[in-house]
Amino acid sequence: MPDTEVHGPIDYVLLEFTGNKLTGRTAEELVNLVERGIVNVYDVMVVGKDVNDSIYMVDLAESSGEGGGFAALNGARTGILDEDDLREVAGAMQPGTLAALIVYENTWAIPFVAAALESGGQMIAGGRIPAQDVMDVLDAMEALESTS
Repeated sequence: MPDTEVHGPIDYVLLEFTGNKLTGRTAEELVNLVERGIVNVYDVMVVGKDVNDSIYMVDLAESSGEGGGFAALNGARTGILDEDDLREVAGAMQPGTLAALIVYENTWAIPFVAAALESGGQMIAGGRIPAQDVMDVLDAMEALESTS
């Protein structure tokens, strides 16, 4: 094992919810992933944008319903997310919505990363293909096969 602490890939996701509300289901599933050791959440920021384009932060510690269940992740504050991120999130949002910005580590990958490092490997590139793009390609392939 390398002398340095091994981490899995760190990702972020920005989820926008219409109707300016969260149901809690998303947060519930994220907590489930944390409890199962699949991810480690570093930061959660919930931002609202009213119909007049005014932005506001949702205080997860004090949110009863507006935080959509993310109060369980209130302690996820490493400082990775800051005011600049708030502005970027707001710029991407539609009026009358809430958005959750989540920074998380893929802890399931730590043994794989450790093995690569032990073998002298290092990551030289990485990326993410949006799930919808993959589903579109698979659907197109399936449609093509069904007409053959």
